[in-house]
Amino acid sequence: MAAPIESLLNEICESEDPIEELKSLRTAVLATPVSGLRQAVSGARLEIIFGLLNTNDKEQIEVCVEILSRVLQALEPIQLAQNYKTALQSGLNHPNDSVKLLALTQMGRVAGHADGVTQMLNSAEILRDVIQCISVERIAVAKEAIAALSKLSNTKAGLDALFRSDLLNKLKDVMLTNDIIRYRVYELIVEVSTVSPVSLGYCANSGLISQMLEELTGDDVLVRATAIEMVTSLAQSQHGRQYLAQQGIIDKISNMIIAAESDPFSSLYLPGLVKFFGSLAIMDSPQQVCEKYPVFLEVVFSMAINLDPTLTPVALDTLGVLGRTVEGKQVLQKTGREKFTSVLKRMSKVAADGATELRVRCLEALAQLLTLPVEQQTDDLLLLTESWFNCLSSQPMLMIRNISTQPFPELHCSALRIFTAIGCQSWAQQLMMDTPGFVEWVMDRSVGTGKEAKDCKFELVGALLSSSSIQEIFGAHNYLKLKTYLNEGPYYVNAVSSVTTEGAD
Repeated sequence: MAAPIESLLNEICESEDPIEELKSLRTAVLATPVSGLRQAVSGARLEIIFGLLNTNDKEQIEVCVEILSRVLQALEPIQLAQNYKTALQSGLNHPNDSVKLLALTQMGRVAGHADGVTQMLNSAEILRDVIQCISVERIAVAKEAIAALSKLSNTKAGLDALFRSDLLNKLKDVMLTNDIIRYRVYELIVEVSTVSPVSLGYCANSGLISQMLEELTGDDVLVRATAIEMVTSLAQSQHGRQYLAQQGIIDKISNMIIAAESDPFSSLYLPGLVKFFGSLAIMDSPQQVCEKYPVFLEVVFSMAINLDPTLTPVALDTLGVLGRTVEGKQVLQKTGREKFTSVLKRMSKVAADGATELRVRCLEALAQLLTLPVEQQTDDLLLLTESWFNCLSSQPMLMIRNISTQPFPELHCSALRIFTAIGCQSWAQQLMMDTPGFVEWVMDRSVGTGKEAKDCKFELVGALLSSSSIQEIFGAHNYLKLKTYLNEGPYYVNAVSSVTTEGAD
């Protein structure tokens, strides 16, 4: 294929209006495997294609970008840095966003390569242009610029270039564009900070993290909400959480939750505060976080009970995430036994007759709360999940079963997940056995016709069979049926043969 590509490049070079030749070249490069393309374009005059980007013809730009995207992917990052640095820099400054994206994608490859980084660091002007791309209106362009700079920061030399040179001033200048661009730079700072304590040190010394943290208590509630998202991302690393604790930020966010009660605009940022503590609890310890910051659970319970289209979904998700762990279950029971019983009853009511989306959120949260794998089961924990299940209704099995039969696939599957959650627990197996027609319903393959429904039913059967108590409770006959169901797989179809007899005497 090398000869046709070289030949097409010659034709393009000689043509005054090369759009048809470009389309033929596009076809040729797309039809060539990357391994073959690497040899085909070795030494090829790609500057011809780069040169044709300098036009107002959108179609020509589009075809050139497709060709270059494919061809450059076949080259090693160091080749890009050595041979096409000037062309790629021109791409960073091109008025067409697709050309900027092409250049940034390739810059990202160079930044992720040990030798390529050195080449990039030798050209501060290119790095300034990459930083400038963060301010481009199109988010996809900005994301690629952030990704390239983030890769660059994986090396000490890259950190020095970004935070100990004039490029830091360039970052700060770009931040002045508007609120949106400022938060894109914060996104970069958070990404870099989460890599290592050393990276965090560079970012902290730049002054940009403290600037971001100050925005937590700013007058603009929308900016405040975005700042909370950034801080939550920073808390994903252990060194990030330690830094936030040392700076008193976790205490500050706890106080913000307390103050939110008297703020009429709190619904705009309170979900973010709750998500922050929910994520903190899961990464560190539900017990430690809930004991040190009791207002967190109080607010979650309140948000779950006082139905609000903005707040309640976050509360439900938080309860599910917390209750997924044994420690979280124990904290929920210990910290607010009576309140949590009220929460469960409210969740049950919403699951039965609320808006569909909220019903699904309730059911998914309940499934997580009731999940107790065999290896985690103790007598106390089994009593706990049983008591929670019985809080849902006077006849919880019937309630969940009724939800599962409604003509909404998402409700059907979410209800099945609750049965799956309790399926390996002996008290639930006995309830299933005592519920008329339930065992037959489990093994009826005509219930639930979609792929997701079949998968959910299959998971339920698997959960039942994962318990050593199932054979004794369900009996040998039903146990063998479940085993057969499992062996046949989720999509097994019963073959029905019909025999027609004619001319019977």
